[in-house]
Amino acid sequence: MRGKQPVIAELNDRSREVFRHIVDAYVATGEPVGSRTISRRLPIALSPATIRNVMADLEDLGLLYAPHTSAGRLPTQAGMRLFVNGLLEVGRLPDEERQALDARCRAAGRSMEQVLGEAVGTLSGLARCAGVVVAPKIQRALKQVEFVWLGRHRALVVLVTEDGMVENRILDLPDGVGMSALVEASNYLNARLASRTLDELRDDITAELEQQRSDLDALTRTVVEAGLATWAGGDSRSALIVRGQSHLLEDVTAVEDLERIRSLFETLETSEQFLRLVERTSAADGLQIFIGAESELFGMTGCSMIVAPYRDARERVIGAIGVIGPARINYARIIPMVDYTAKAIGRVLG
Repeated sequence: MRGKQPVIAELNDRSREVFRHIVDAYVATGEPVGSRTISRRLPIALSPATIRNVMADLEDLGLLYAPHTSAGRLPTQAGMRLFVNGLLEVGRLPDEERQALDARCRAAGRSMEQVLGEAVGTLSGLARCAGVVVAPKIQRALKQVEFVWLGRHRALVVLVTEDGMVENRILDLPDGVGMSALVEASNYLNARLASRTLDELRDDITAELEQQRSDLDALTRTVVEAGLATWAGGDSRSALIVRGQSHLLEDVTAVEDLERIRSLFETLETSEQFLRLVERTSAADGLQIFIGAESELFGMTGCSMIVAPYRDARERVIGAIGVIGPARINYARIIPMVDYTAKAIGRVLG
């Protein structure tokens, strides 16, 4: 096997055709592919012996390998990358799948998390993969803020954006805060919204509170400051939503593979490595594909991820959505599905 990554220019037309059909057969079955299978699939007449010679050349290039239990061949990680970069023919997303995704991305009267959860759940079901989405902090113009009394020491903060999105948070209250302080805090914030985003509102009110500490009741000020911190999420990290984990277990037969998949989801729950991948996606131009050990996150599982950023009305990347599946994921079908979902979410959240 060569030390450098092979390139598509190193393959002649016959080798490309044989290799493409090997990958197509592998994606369809997950099984090693033999020369007789390829001879039946090829549109040109080649003998199994000729195909075996081509397969041997592809193996020498590091694009195929032979499992010890079979005479057939499987694509290597380098082979899958070459296929995706140079031979993949991406299909068009069917109208019924577009309609299903559009229906789940409607935002009216729902929170951002609900919209994203519905979208990634639908994507997961259509792709038969695990779906993942990074939910951004709210950065849209605000319409209304309300504090709802839930009893001693607790309140519900309801944040409504101008485009109808609703965000709810539970707020812990200090001793002595009652309903009157919540009403006063609501009135104070609503009088200052003026179609501002959360960050703009927080910056302006923080400065104003410094100037008006003597004029604003201490308990009311506490509610306002705590509410602003709660909506901002408490830190700069985005939320990670995962759906459809069971899809990754459908083809798992070995116990060690099951443990690797479980380990992957334990890592996803901490989200740090995944968010680093998203940062790479945000810095790149459009949809990204990570295959196996190209990412530390998927190296032990052999999984692949297709992920696309979604943007706001100012074309700023505010999150990302994608799927995680086996190395033999149907890239041609799923790439346009992920890309369309990201754009649909961008239209709703933008």
